[in-house]
Amino acid sequence: MYIKQLIIQGFKSYKDQTVMEPFSSGTNVIVGRNGSGKSNFFAAIRFVLGDAYTQLSREERQALLHEGSGSAVLSAYVEIIFDNSDNRFQTNNREVSLRRTISLRKDEYAVDKKVSTRSEVMSMLDTAGFSLKNSYYIVPQGRVTALTNMKESDRLKLLKEVAGTESYESRRAESLKIMGETENKRAKIDELLQYIRTRMSELEEEKEELRGFQEKDRERRCLEYAFHHHHQVALSEALEDIDRSRQDGAGSSGNSQRMFLEGEQAIARIEGQLQELQRSVGILNMDRQEFESDCRDISRSKAKAELKVKSLADSQNSIEQAKHQHDAELKAVRSEIAIKESQLAQILPELEKRKAIEADNRHGLQSTDARRQRLINKQSQGDRFRNKTERDRWIDGQLAELNSTLAALRANRVSAAEETEEAKRLIQSLEADIESLWKGIESFGADRTAIAEQLSKAQDKVQRLDDERRALRREDDKLNTHISNARQERDKTTRTLSNLMDNATARGLATIERMKREKDIPGAYGILADLMEVSEAYRIPTEVIAGNSLFHYIVDNEETSTLLSNALYRNQGGRITFIPLEQLRPRQANFPQGAKDALPLVDKIQFDKKFEKAFQHVFGSTVVCPNVSVAAQYGRSHGVDGITPEGDTTKRTGTMTGGYVDPSRSRLEAIRSVNKWRNEHDELVAQADDVKRQMDRKEQEVTNARGEEQKVIHQMRQLEEGFGPSRAELSAKRAQLERERGRLDTLNNRLENINKSMDEYATSRDSHEAEKKSEFKKALSPVEEQQLEQLNIEVQALQWQVNEATSRRREIEGQKQILQVDLRQNLRMKEDQLTSQVFDTMTSVGGDGNYAEAQHELMKLQKRLADKESRLRKTLEEIDREVTEINELETSKTELEQEQQSLAANLEKSQKRMEKSLQRRALLTTQLAEAAKNIRDLGVLPEEAFEKYEGRDPAYISKRLKSVLEALKKYRHVNKKAFEQYNSFTNQQEQLLKRREELDASQASIEELVAHLDRVKDESIERTFKQISKEFATIFERLVPAGHGRLVIQRRDGSRQDNEEEDNGDATGGNSRRRRNIESYTGVGISVSFNSKHLDEQQKVQQLSGGQKSLCALCLVFAIQQTDPSPMVVFDEVDANLDAQYRTAVASLLSSISKDAGTQFICTTFRPEIVQVADKCYGVTFTNKTSSIGCVTTEEALSFVEGQGQKQ
Repeated sequence: MYIKQLIIQGFKSYKDQTVMEPFSSGTNVIVGRNGSGKSNFFAAIRFVLGDAYTQLSREERQALLHEGSGSAVLSAYVEIIFDNSDNRFQTNNREVSLRRTISLRKDEYAVDKKVSTRSEVMSMLDTAGFSLKNSYYIVPQGRVTALTNMKESDRLKLLKEVAGTESYESRRAESLKIMGETENKRAKIDELLQYIRTRMSELEEEKEELRGFQEKDRERRCLEYAFHHHHQVALSEALEDIDRSRQDGAGSSGNSQRMFLEGEQAIARIEGQLQELQRSVGILNMDRQEFESDCRDISRSKAKAELKVKSLADSQNSIEQAKHQHDAELKAVRSEIAIKESQLAQILPELEKRKAIEADNRHGLQSTDARRQRLINKQSQGDRFRNKTERDRWIDGQLAELNSTLAALRANRVSAAEETEEAKRLIQSLEADIESLWKGIESFGADRTAIAEQLSKAQDKVQRLDDERRALRREDDKLNTHISNARQERDKTTRTLSNLMDNATARGLATIERMKREKDIPGAYGILADLMEVSEAYRIPTEVIAGNSLFHYIVDNEETSTLLSNALYRNQGGRITFIPLEQLRPRQANFPQGAKDALPLVDKIQFDKKFEKAFQHVFGSTVVCPNVSVAAQYGRSHGVDGITPEGDTTKRTGTMTGGYVDPSRSRLEAIRSVNKWRNEHDELVAQADDVKRQMDRKEQEVTNARGEEQKVIHQMRQLEEGFGPSRAELSAKRAQLERERGRLDTLNNRLENINKSMDEYATSRDSHEAEKKSEFKKALSPVEEQQLEQLNIEVQALQWQVNEATSRRREIEGQKQILQVDLRQNLRMKEDQLTSQVFDTMTSVGGDGNYAEAQHELMKLQKRLADKESRLRKTLEEIDREVTEINELETSKTELEQEQQSLAANLEKSQKRMEKSLQRRALLTTQLAEAAKNIRDLGVLPEEAFEKYEGRDPAYISKRLKSVLEALKKYRHVNKKAFEQYNSFTNQQEQLLKRREELDASQASIEELVAHLDRVKDESIERTFKQISKEFATIFERLVPAGHGRLVIQRRDGSRQDNEEEDNGDATGGNSRRRRNIESYTGVGISVSFNSKHLDEQQKVQQLSGGQKSLCALCLVFAIQQTDPSPMVVFDEVDANLDAQYRTAVASLLSSISKDAGTQFICTTFRPEIVQVADKCYGVTFTNKTSSIGCVTTEEALSFVEGQGQKQ
């Protein structure tokens, strides 16, 4: 096993996490400058493995943490990873990590990342060979120097530490302490035994005196029993007399109480009926006021509707007459328009025909005239042109001009044609729009009537829903009134119930109810009173027997009761007694079988079977009897408790209680009332919530209906508001249509003129082209002249035909224009005017003042008024009936209250007599209980006590008792416990003697143990000295081959003895001599020679040089290590004071031990000798107040130490 790796963070100068490369299992050397952190590195190892850093103060902890620039270090840790191939740490792991973490508040160890205690870690290290008794496997700076300068006595202590004598010494000291304590106990036991013997001799005399006292005391107890027994019999007879007289008066008092209770119940019922009737009258008055208000509002609306109907009826006839007159005039105008349009339709085909004839004639004229003009031009060309070329040039100019003109005309014709088509389409669109507008205007009346019907239906629906909403509001008001009354009654009964229980119980019940409302608690069932039903005949017995148990809370088990109790405690919510059903074990009572005068009370109570244990626990041992005497008899014979219907009770022990039970303070009635009003209040609240939900839904329906109504009104308004614009739009469309028709005529004329011009220019062009193709002649040929004359005649004829066709066309066009003007400027305008008048009449008839609508509205108001008046009459009748009933009930209540006053006076007198009797009975009962107590206080009586003074006169008994008491006075100071004390001291004496024998045996065993410890300790010291001395001599000889060294024991007589002499002494002297020899040891000296093997030439260590002393100290360290070897050794500059030859020897020794024994060495040095034999080298650097360590080569390490040697 060896240290494989080391991880440091935050420890001293190592701020950052430093993870070293794995160590070699042989010799490892660490080099670095002074102050770089080498010693801190070894301190880290000691921090984990050694005991130098225990019981640290806060300042010492702070000193272990890194201090430097940057962020503060709050904690540090050092982790050592061991190679555990040989399983020295018995973990069965190949590697074991041991970490120690420290901060200002924490100091903990971890083994393989699991937290462990320091003791566990130290035990593990000790088992692995890192013994705390031998701390020389870590040799820090100064330790070698300390060994060099160590005194011989200190060296002896070191030897004892290595031998492990501390554990022997601690065990020996503990054994001696136990011996001292044992001796003290023996002395105390002897003292107690002496006291017990003395006290037992005194008790012998006290025993005789106690026997005389017991005889007299026995007689006193017999006399006192006889005296108290006679007094008890007399008291019992007096109580029986009182019970007989009380029983005789109980019958009449019971009848009066029943009559009074029945009267109170009757008055309560009447008061309840009165309250209900008064609430009903209040609600009916609210309905009456609402109905009266509705009737007034409807009456006002009805009066307005009647006036409106009357006003509309007066104007209805004149409006109808004007409407008929306008309709007749409009019909005549439309008939005339139809005639004119028919005439115009007949003229238009003829006009088109005339235009075609005119066009044909004009075309023929143009063609003929063009030929004639060509011949004329040809006739004159001889005058104008000299030759054909000049003529052709002129003709080309004319043709170009004509072609240009024709192109412009064709473009104009296309534009005119497009405008004409556009005008036609616009005219068609306007005609369609005018037809649509006209249809809409004609359907205005029917649309308005339909919308008016929709509006009427929507208003009826709104009115119906509004009435339903009002009814729901009335119902809500009624429920709120009932809820208020129920809440008042609930609070009143709750206060009454709270007065019948203590405040803590009331708060506790309220807290549990609140908890159950907030969260379901399955095992919490309720109080006893809520879980049962009992008839009125057994109500009083049930209440008296249960008492405060009525308010005990039944749960399923202890867990539920604990849960609720803790909640009450946390919330300071009062106090409750819980009854867990699982823990109840009710006792089975011995009820009389078949007895009609003793009925089990639990059988008269109705409850759920799962709660039977709780009711058996409270009522299971009680029977109901007709009177107290019968109940007392059954109590004595069957051991059960009894109770009468009036509430008088008897216990199985014989005690009796009773008296008047106030029915007005009944707990069960109070609980029933609370539950009744609570349930009624909850039901009413639920109904009110349902009504509110209905109101919300109805409110939404009203809102939706009003929205629909507004939509219809908006449609009506849109229809009426759109009528005027529609008329204006119709007039505008018609005017636009006439304009477009006029524009179309203009466009047609324009197009016709363009076509005419194009024909003329085309003819002229054709003529020029023909002329160009003809020969150039100065004059016409005869044929051509004849043609010219013929053409002149034809032109004149055609001109007459054209003029005739034009005249006829113009005649027909004039007729057309007359018809169109008449239609446009006369008939159409008149039609529009009449149409407007008709629509104005329709508007006045079909608006808000519509007579039929007004009549319908009036009928609705009359129907509503009749319904409201009918409801009002019924409400008034109900009010009168209930007021009459209230008066009758108040009269009955007054009569009952007078009877109750008389009964109350009689009951009060009877109660006073009963109370006096009860006071007398209570006094006698107390005296009887006191007599029984006196008898019980006498304890176990002698057998003759029951017969010795039976039948004797009480006066004799009193006189005899007085004389016995006088005789007992002389035994006033007798020790009544003399027998018990004598027996007790005897037992104590036997126990003390036995204990003393045990202490003697313990003392002998402890003395034997001390002797054994001394012997083992001496043997250990001798064995350790021999082994260390032997190893010292061997190692010294290896380091100094020419010399010789040994360890020498110093004695008190000044003599010296080495290891060989000690061996001889042991062989001849034995154990006792060894003990005496070891006690005479005063120190261990060192005797060496560096250049001789003879013992006579050896020197003491004080006579050596510094380097030689250091070598001797190192020999001692190696000897201790060989005696108690550890798996690894840490040296911090142990070769600093050695000469070169000794450093080489030490380095060779380290190498050989590492190879032979497998010991790992980790060393720091400034010398090259150990570096040369090292298996691995490391270098420590210090930068920015932070140390770091890394692996270096042997050459780098040698270079560093040689450089350091030159500086030194």
